[in-house]
Amino acid sequence: MRLLRATLTDESSMTQPHAHQHGRTDTSSDLRLAFFLNLGFTLLEIVGGLWTNSVAILSDALHDLSDSISLGMAWYFDNYAQKAPDTRFSYGYRRFSMLSAFLNIVVLVAGSLWVLATALPRLLNPEPSRAGGMFLFAIVGITVNGFGAYRLYRNQSLNAQVAGWHLLEDVLGWVAVLIVSVVLLFTDWYILDPLLSILITLYILTNVIRNLRRIARLFLQAIPEDVDLPALQEQILGLEPVQNVHHTHVWSLDGEHHVLTTHVVVPPETSKAEASRLKRELAQLLDADDFQHLTIEVEFGEEDCHLVSAPSPAEHM
Repeated sequence: MRLLRATLTDESSMTQPHAHQHGRTDTSSDLRLAFFLNLGFTLLEIVGGLWTNSVAILSDALHDLSDSISLGMAWYFDNYAQKAPDTRFSYGYRRFSMLSAFLNIVVLVAGSLWVLATALPRLLNPEPSRAGGMFLFAIVGITVNGFGAYRLYRNQSLNAQVAGWHLLEDVLGWVAVLIVSVVLLFTDWYILDPLLSILITLYILTNVIRNLRRIARLFLQAIPEDVDLPALQEQILGLEPVQNVHHTHVWSLDGEHHVLTTHVVVPPETSKAEASRLKRELAQLLDADDFQHLTIEVEFGEEDCHLVSAPSPAEHM
């Protein structure tokens, strides 16, 4: 069978691993910095919350503690995800980064529910707080958490971005504390403390649900949102001497690094040199996208495909 000979001798079935950086920041160092900033500030928050008698500060302290655990976990899994492929995980360990993102979301939801459970009773029975102390802690909290959130949120890693949402929640929480502290310097509207905590927590939960949907799509191996499969197939069809493209599959390892497999059909009389040139052109065509692994099988005529009886997902698009 010519297809088998081509696979073994002409290298018409090609698997090409490669990675793209695209200016990607060092995820591990960003997570490490955020972890130590968050953990150190958490200890300060506990003392400050007790001193000022502010439910916003105390709830944020507990939330920051869970964030520190999540950031430490994200840091560990990010390093673990860099391990090279082996006999257990042939694509490598990048999907562990997504596992960390999912666990972080679970922790974030649990912490948000705790904040709501703490703040809701305060709506019925507001308690006085030390506005001056709240103001000082708010300034420090916005600075520390804002810097950490910026470092993580600009990172393209899904793991880092989810972790960044933890810190963004803290930044918004401290903005609320700052507003409340200024108001309380001149009034006794103590109900603003729990009220703003509830509103911010609900806002964060909305974004958490959005990220959870994205992670679920990746776990289910959906086509990455940044890949236009029909357009990609049209580009491949535009190359000479491609006659047909089928059994094209695209999925993502971690939201950044994608995998593509496809079968391209060329005329039976295509030479080895022409097939090799086609493979190089395909590799260059796909180089602009974040494909970590490419598997391109060149078939000499429609009858050469051993999967011809199986329908391709692209045929139903």
